Amino acid sequence: MSEEKNPPQSPPRSPVFEVESPEQHAALAHPLRQRLLFVLNQQPSTISQLAAQLATGKGNVSHHLKVLRTAGLVHVAETRKVRGGTEQYYQRSAERLSVAEPQAAGTAAMLGAVAQELDRSPQTALSLRHVRLSAEKARELAETLVRLVDEAADEPDEPSVHGVLVALYEQVRPTGTD
Repeated sequence: MSEEKNPPQSPPRSPVFEVESPEQHAALAHPLRQRLLFVLNQQPSTISQLAAQLATGKGNVSHHLKVLRTAGLVHVAETRKVRGGTEQYYQRSAERLSVAEPQAAGTAAMLGAVAQELDRSPQTALSLRHVRLSAEKARELAETLVRLVDEAADEPDEPSVHGVLVALYEQVRPTGTD
């Protein structure tokens, strides 16, 4: 089998991708696209590899990759000539997505995708706690949580991948009483 690699067609991955445009938010509003982003953060993969890993059809994966690529969330990391055809390896555009102003559809899709991952995982930790904090303390906690996740060192030879979702939000107070 003859393989010929071409150089990357897009810029290298950045550490953080800021999700801001309506197109980017819309791209995040589907659980399969969220799961594609999870997988593509680990290593570049072809449509066939992604379809097998996510137990779905190649046409389905191709459609959702196109949406993610148009929004700038994934790119073609490399192409290879194989058996007279061309394989494209897709990769996430950044190691971490930052959503400054989350939108309900994207948040629901992300939480749905995380729920699917939790359901399949042999090892989970899930905690929800409500605490009273000043605005300053809440900002400090958010910065600390993000820093802890950012500083977690990858172990390149370790095959186990762990997902980390960090959310800090102010609970909305009831507006009236019955």
